[in-house]
Amino acid sequence: MEGISSDRDSVDSATIKSSVSSGGRAQDRKEFLRRFVDSEILKEYLMNWFDDITEHNAGPAFDVPFELIDLQKFDYALEGVRFQQLIRMPSAIYASTSTTMEATAYLALEDFLHTSVNSLWEAFWGHENDPTPFYISSLYDGNLRFYQAEKAIAKGKIRGLCASAIMLKNPRHPQGKWDDIIELALFRPDVGSIEDDSKPHSSTIGEALFFALRVLVARSISRSNIPMSLSSVFVLLVDSQCGSVIKVEGDVNKLEFDLNNVYESAASWFINHSRISLSPVDRIWNKLGNANWGDIGPLQVLYATFHSITQYAGNPKNTIEDLAADHSSRLQTRRIERQLRDSTVNGDGLFRFQHRTASPEIVEVVEDSIKLDSEKSLKLKVGHILLIEDSSSQNGYQINEIKNDGEMLFYIASSVQNSGKSLFLYVGSHPSQLEPAWEDMKLWYQVQRQTKVLSIMKQKGLSSKYLPELTASGRVVHPGQCHKTRSGGNCDHPWCGTPVLVTSPVGRTVADMAREGQFGPDEAIRCCHDCLSALSASSSAGIRHGDIRPENVICVESGFGQTYYALIGWGHAILEERDRPALNLHFSSTSALQDGKLCPASDAESLVYMLYFSISGDLPVLDSVEGALQWRETSWSRRLIQYKLGEISAVLKAFADYVDSLCGTPYPVDYEIWLRRLRRHVHEEDSGKQGDTSR
Repeated sequence: MEGISSDRDSVDSATIKSSVSSGGRAQDRKEFLRRFVDSEILKEYLMNWFDDITEHNAGPAFDVPFELIDLQKFDYALEGVRFQQLIRMPSAIYASTSTTMEATAYLALEDFLHTSVNSLWEAFWGHENDPTPFYISSLYDGNLRFYQAEKAIAKGKIRGLCASAIMLKNPRHPQGKWDDIIELALFRPDVGSIEDDSKPHSSTIGEALFFALRVLVARSISRSNIPMSLSSVFVLLVDSQCGSVIKVEGDVNKLEFDLNNVYESAASWFINHSRISLSPVDRIWNKLGNANWGDIGPLQVLYATFHSITQYAGNPKNTIEDLAADHSSRLQTRRIERQLRDSTVNGDGLFRFQHRTASPEIVEVVEDSIKLDSEKSLKLKVGHILLIEDSSSQNGYQINEIKNDGEMLFYIASSVQNSGKSLFLYVGSHPSQLEPAWEDMKLWYQVQRQTKVLSIMKQKGLSSKYLPELTASGRVVHPGQCHKTRSGGNCDHPWCGTPVLVTSPVGRTVADMAREGQFGPDEAIRCCHDCLSALSASSSAGIRHGDIRPENVICVESGFGQTYYALIGWGHAILEERDRPALNLHFSSTSALQDGKLCPASDAESLVYMLYFSISGDLPVLDSVEGALQWRETSWSRRLIQYKLGEISAVLKAFADYVDSLCGTPYPVDYEIWLRRLRRHVHEEDSGKQGDTSR
């Protein structure tokens, strides 16, 4: 390839005798590497050996490189480590037939290796400001030199790539040398079947042994001052679904460097002087190409990478035992901290927080045994027209549909002057009706509170299509009958004086879409992007939502078949420190349930829960705050949420990992970077109206 020197110089056929000096031994080994260039020949020499130790056609019966108990301990240590992958491994159905798919596969593998080695280095060895000393490169079969996959793809030479490697950064040799290899990964179309104790195919194992020996010989003659293991090396065997780990150990000084027959001497060394360990084939990527980091397959790969780094860097500063023990201690501390104080338990076992204040702010008082039956207090029907009066005008609105979000009634209406545009209409209750009925009071509170929040947004100039827009607010005037009002008297009609809020846009709730099976992967990604855009805009004005759930997110049709999502239901928004969020056992953030207040990432945490439940469609039975907190602790610690989101989208899984790292901390969400990442996965761009904060 252009710009790369050949590693297959012509070799004199004459016999080269070994020298007894160290310099002579190094020269023999260099010459051995120059001649040892064809894995197929080595496999022919090893095939009989493979056949002799094959059991039931399941592949060579080698020992496993890792004990299950060690993998379990490593898994505990990794629960606090963040792994992300934004490039999906393509489906195996297409990987062998399309050059584009092959290119994506190599990029996905390099991304996987990059994330693995960087995350492990930062967790076990590095400090916050320590640069990662590794990079990822690919091996070109034509000359056994290293080349960046992107360049090979750009030059149309993707089919010439035969392996990827984790390399040690070497300023003197930026293109990479064989003794800079930390770990090799071979990407092959079919490593093996995913069955109990299934091993890779013998042909793939033979190829891995070829590369492993080249690494060990290169290390034995390296002039680098960096200590690298001379006796063992790990090689990963992967395809677009699964993978395995092979470990080769042995003293290369026992290799007879017969330069007349390098392959026979290499095969003899493997048979007589090496120890080969091989893990069963296990799934690494799910059917959509997302890495399931906590599964046994990738866990074995990560553990091999961990040991490969140890060969270079020595024992880590943070040991596996320390991180595993810290995890257990952290879980116990969280359990103690989450013991709820000053809470009362009612008859059905539900914890109820009582938030009371004497401030002039609108206050919501939570009581037990709440039942919703608002239609009894205000019987509005389809076809009714309400005349709403604000400070400057009167406008009529006709009720077209009655909705219920699970907590309160609201309506879809249209203006009498513009019947073609649908609007959300929220109707409170007249103050005289508040005393006997809790549901009346809740309606009144929600309308008043949401009117205040949307008015503040309007005053601060927030303009985003992902936020609701205040169309009108005021009091009901009964059309044609309130002569007392017109003459200065007091109207005794039950509707008159009732507070009303009218907003736009209108759309179907995510709750409805999920029930109808219409909230799929593409919808989830766009929904996440659009809700984050709304939260980014509101946070810029110091406003947090505090009640994100499927009923408060709507899908809006914007014309030409395009849709977007808007975040509604701002009646529980947090404007200042004394405000309290809504409590929802399924969707509220951990800090909201535990402390009755929001941390900076609480809305993002609730958004993750909303996406998780809307996608899975299975709400667990949560009958108390304590149970809800326990579910959150278990789900995050076992990465259940990330797994579910990862099944449909790598970027949603990565976002969940990011939110998990922020939960309970004082750090705000970096909306900008996640909006950019999500936008790359949204199929259609929609610029929205002026002032859209999605950027």
